[in-house]
Amino acid sequence: MEQFIVSARKYRPQTFKDVVGQQAITNTLLNAIDHNHLAQALLFTGPRGVGKTSCARILAKTINQDGGDHADEDFAFNIFELDAASNNSVDDIRNLIDQVRIPPQVGKYKVYIIDEVHMLSQAAFNAFLKTLEEPPKHAIFILATTEKHKIIPTILSRCQIFDFKRITVTDAKLHLMEVAKSEGINAEEDALQIIAQKADGAMRDALSIFDRVVSFSGKELTRQAVTENLNVLDYETYFKATDLISENNIPALLISFNEILAQGFDGHHFIAGLASHFRDLLVCKSPETIQLLEVGDQTKQKYHEQSQKVSSEFLIRGIDLANDCDLKYKTSRNQRLLVELCLMQLASILTQNGEKKNDKPYIIPPSYFRNKAIAPIKVTPPRKTEAVAPTETVAQIKKTEISQPEASALTSEDSRPSKPQESKTNTTPPFMQPTRERRTSGLSLTSIRKKKEHQEKKAEKVIDPKNLPYQPFTEAEMQARWMEYGKLQDKKGERILGSMFAMNIPTSKEDEIHLTLPNQSMKIDLENAQSGLLQFLFKKLENYGITLHIHVNEELSKKYAFTPQDKYEKLREKNPLIDKLRSSFDLDL
Repeated sequence: MEQFIVSARKYRPQTFKDVVGQQAITNTLLNAIDHNHLAQALLFTGPRGVGKTSCARILAKTINQDGGDHADEDFAFNIFELDAASNNSVDDIRNLIDQVRIPPQVGKYKVYIIDEVHMLSQAAFNAFLKTLEEPPKHAIFILATTEKHKIIPTILSRCQIFDFKRITVTDAKLHLMEVAKSEGINAEEDALQIIAQKADGAMRDALSIFDRVVSFSGKELTRQAVTENLNVLDYETYFKATDLISENNIPALLISFNEILAQGFDGHHFIAGLASHFRDLLVCKSPETIQLLEVGDQTKQKYHEQSQKVSSEFLIRGIDLANDCDLKYKTSRNQRLLVELCLMQLASILTQNGEKKNDKPYIIPPSYFRNKAIAPIKVTPPRKTEAVAPTETVAQIKKTEISQPEASALTSEDSRPSKPQESKTNTTPPFMQPTRERRTSGLSLTSIRKKKEHQEKKAEKVIDPKNLPYQPFTEAEMQARWMEYGKLQDKKGERILGSMFAMNIPTSKEDEIHLTLPNQSMKIDLENAQSGLLQFLFKKLENYGITLHIHVNEELSKKYAFTPQDKYEKLREKNPLIDKLRSSFDLDL
């Protein structure tokens, strides 16, 4: 049995012309070799499978060719490859530096290719710095990595950097067509298109997927075989789903989604693909953006046909809903319900006949009456002759003792007969909006009469101060109510104010209450609460003639012990022996 060689190795580029999708870099390297303008330290960076190592090998082989005498020789003795993932220590770099000193036996240059250079340790990078900055004339270093941000800046500053880009879907598809032709495989364009999209810009992945699908389907490579083997949703699934959405066929749409789940596909993958499908349909709307659609000609025609059936507003709204579902999918507990709800919302954007739904739908839509050929009912406003006679006249207003200036302020519109009040039962058809009722003027007869009644009631509520109670009270009763009010403030959360009432007890003389406070700030706080305090004392002591007089005496602040030293002084005044106790046991405050 002959040994099988995978396509990624069999069709690996041997010259710069064979490299796919990196024309800018290959042309730059060729010009640098032709004009003898090649740097001694190069850094190839980019995603996996885009040709970094292949370009490094081709460059190492090309720079030693001196005019084509050795076109078939690969100069393997002058090319040294080091895998930094497994040789990342300082000793490995020191061995490499020792080899660099030896000149080549054949050719002009010795090329050192260090793959996955970002895996080197910090010490290895530092050991490599001097040699990389001033290498021998016969040494060229080519570093390759997929993660440039992990390389220290001192290494980057010593290298000429080449950024490899992802290979486009079109370039990958064209290369796969050449490989299929050389292998004698009859492959459909759509099948190779799906493989190129699945590879996500990596040519090595595309060739690996190609080998796997060929092993499954043989010499005939069809779109159906590719979708079955790769377990991907093809275009037909999204075409069918979009048709059901545009038809507002929610039951069939849910059944179709259930079949997709039964085949083992993830709902997250489906809703993300549906959003991309809507984007592709939107791209097909304009001739300027149709080039952004990376599909085959046959599929592009299908996209164009379906894009004509739906509006741009529908597609934009659909992308918004599908994208919102995509963002919420991982955090949702019932993920299937989330996708089904999104599908039902998508199907509800358009009605059966394709017209846009109103944000505030009617009870019965206007289309119902148009389909039934029912003419709309024209509602006319009541005539002026149908108005009810006014209930009050200007003569009656004069009898209510309204002053002449107020009567003259009435406008001619207010003296007109008022319209009858509309019935509460709404006889307007559901698709007709009722007219707005006329607002009452501020100078109408009703408002003037109600204003006068309000003023009369307000005058009746005024209490004569002579009728208020003025019961005498004792100082003990006043102090008890004072403490009671302080406890109420403490329960309300005003703890500072409550403590102020507890620490400062006032005195009274007849209806006057006198209070002395130790500082001005306490006086301001108590004056702010004075209104509520007096109202409380008025009711509790049944005396509305109480007055509060607040005085400030800063000497009183010395009576309060706030610090440990103040408390100690207070205790020593009461008992001088406490000083002897402190000195005997050597106590601290």
